[in-house]
Amino acid sequence: MLSALRYWILLTAFGTVHLHFFFTSLSWNVPIYLTGPAVIGLVYYVSKKILLQIDSLGLRWNIFLFAVQLLLIVFYFTTELSWFAFIPFIVFISLELVRLLCSMKIAAMERRHLQFEEQREHINETFRLVRSERHDFLKHVSAVHFMLENDQNKEAKQYLDELVGGYEETNLSIKGERGVVAGILHQTYRKAQSSGISIVYDLDVPISSLPISDQNIVILLGNLLENSLDACEEWQNQKESQPILTLQCYKRSGLYLLVCKNSTPSIPTDLLDKLYKTYGHSTKSKDHQGLGTKVIMDIVEKHGGFLDFVYKNEEFMVKIKVPAIR
Repeated sequence: MLSALRYWILLTAFGTVHLHFFFTSLSWNVPIYLTGPAVIGLVYYVSKKILLQIDSLGLRWNIFLFAVQLLLIVFYFTTELSWFAFIPFIVFISLELVRLLCSMKIAAMERRHLQFEEQREHINETFRLVRSERHDFLKHVSAVHFMLENDQNKEAKQYLDELVGGYEETNLSIKGERGVVAGILHQTYRKAQSSGISIVYDLDVPISSLPISDQNIVILLGNLLENSLDACEEWQNQKESQPILTLQCYKRSGLYLLVCKNSTPSIPTDLLDKLYKTYGHSTKSKDHQGLGTKVIMDIVEKHGGFLDFVYKNEEFMVKIKVPAIR
């Protein structure tokens, strides 16, 4: 696929040629050694402001667009320059805008598709677990009843404690929640436990009661918990100690509040200033694009909410406030 570096180099080259001939057609004798740096500076600025996702268009469409742009350049050498030389320049800019906008739309749809496929698997697994627990419930009751009949009170209590502990894990995830939310909560809980992360759900009200569509709740909650788990795992690797992740949801004075706290390695101040504001910034040390935080902010703002975050003493807290109005 087309690499980002190659794309920006080609864009700079095409842009320099177009701008040079545009100035020439206006009888402005601007030397190429001035036009080139100007285009390079502009392209560099744009590259820092947008998240490039043109690979989602596929190699065939990218090659087609570049071929059309080459034809536009050939136009300058095959016709006499005049005032209408600005037309290829405008077409060039329009093609690039179409490329960038379409690639962003396609990439967003691909991400949503992958997220919902993953959540569907989570829901199915949670449903299978609930069915399994229901299927085995009578067997557990029979086992406890047998112990009590034979005066094995201590064994019966121990058996019940273990049984309740297992049911509690499932109940924390599905209590009052719709299927999509229950799937996310349950899978995160199991993943945290398997990774040795202490996780606590303190939900006064179901997260499903937030005045947000199921689709956006899946994206928001999924990104929020995924970011928290990743930070906990990195902190665990560095400190060799058990990290903590807590998720709270409650309602106060006409506002739903969703609060997520997690252990995290130190975060540079310059990164904190950009977090949740623009794409491409991530606290993770792996190869991440920094999409999740900006997506969270977009959903919160779309629903008239507010997002605040605090980093202190290797603990990161995100607080989301959403008006209780549908």
